[in-house]
Amino acid sequence: MKQMMGAKRGLAALALMLALPGSALGESVFAGEVTASDIHVIAAPYGGMVEQVSVRAGDSVNIGDPIAVVETTKTYAQTDGTISGVFASEGDSAEGIKERYGALVYIEPINRYTLSCSTDKAYNSSENRYIHIGETVYLSCTKDGSHQGRGIVTSIDAEDEQKYTVEVTGGEFYMGETVNVYRDRAYAKESLIGRGTVGRTKPVAVNGEGSVLRMHVRAGDLVERGELLFETVTGTLDGLYAPDTQVVSDVKGVVATVDGSNGTAVEKGAKIATIYPEDKLQVKMVISEADLLDLQVGDEVEIEFNWDPRSGKRFDGTISSISYLSEKEEEGASSAGAQYVAYVDFTPDETVRIGMKVVVYVQ
Repeated sequence: MKQMMGAKRGLAALALMLALPGSALGESVFAGEVTASDIHVIAAPYGGMVEQVSVRAGDSVNIGDPIAVVETTKTYAQTDGTISGVFASEGDSAEGIKERYGALVYIEPINRYTLSCSTDKAYNSSENRYIHIGETVYLSCTKDGSHQGRGIVTSIDAEDEQKYTVEVTGGEFYMGETVNVYRDRAYAKESLIGRGTVGRTKPVAVNGEGSVLRMHVRAGDLVERGELLFETVTGTLDGLYAPDTQVVSDVKGVVATVDGSNGTAVEKGAKIATIYPEDKLQVKMVISEADLLDLQVGDEVEIEFNWDPRSGKRFDGTISSISYLSEKEEEGASSAGAQYVAYVDFTPDETVRIGMKVVVYVQ
């Protein structure tokens, strides 16, 4: 009989313990949510046009993952020729180089000769007095006709229409040599439209604006018309350092916002995206003023995720801060029981996402 009564008293005590709140058993339970304590800005390294955005809000990124591409201003060769001078280097101010050297790059055209011509010695006909830009002409030296070639009219003097310039596109001549200019490839005298003196074709000066990001040629290179020479961007480059056109993430975390979109112009330092760093994730939990006596900064806790309660997996954490300002006061409302915010630091794994609901156990 005594044993039966003792057993009944034990069951009653166990039932009482189970009925007691968690705090009576030495453990308090709080609801929480995963949030981020900091946000990292991915900024444009220079000014330009956003050409491509590679991420969306909510994406997980690692260090080095592409975020966006900022387009550059590309400058191409205007003529076939040889690069005779490269005065710009990556990171330089294009305006500064132009002021000092006259151009970033010079090209010596493949057509080495230019004729300064006049219609003074043209065959006496009204038609031969009118020269047309772009027309093909045929050339023969006045001495004995042994040097022959062809050319194209490239300009007419604005002040004197009887003077014009021919760029030699074929044939060999001596510098300073006098050459007859014909419209007829058979050099018929009736097609003579004047004479010219052989001179050197001036190098073509190539310039740009902003800062030089990439140089694609070196002195001595042979280039064709339309070939890429260099790329420039707006703004200055820090320490004359030329970054890549592809902007990458320098932290591991979750994309919070994407602030740049395809086709939008950005200035240097403009925000392209923001990222919640992985090492800055926290658990935010709201506590009552009655709980302030039981919680302290530095207390160790355990975190269990609502989506996975059956696994028994818990993360270790530490209370890193407790606010001194009531949530109700911030909202301008009054309440008999004020509430405060506590933050818990922990080390997340790949399953943790911002906004997840958790249960925090405080011993």
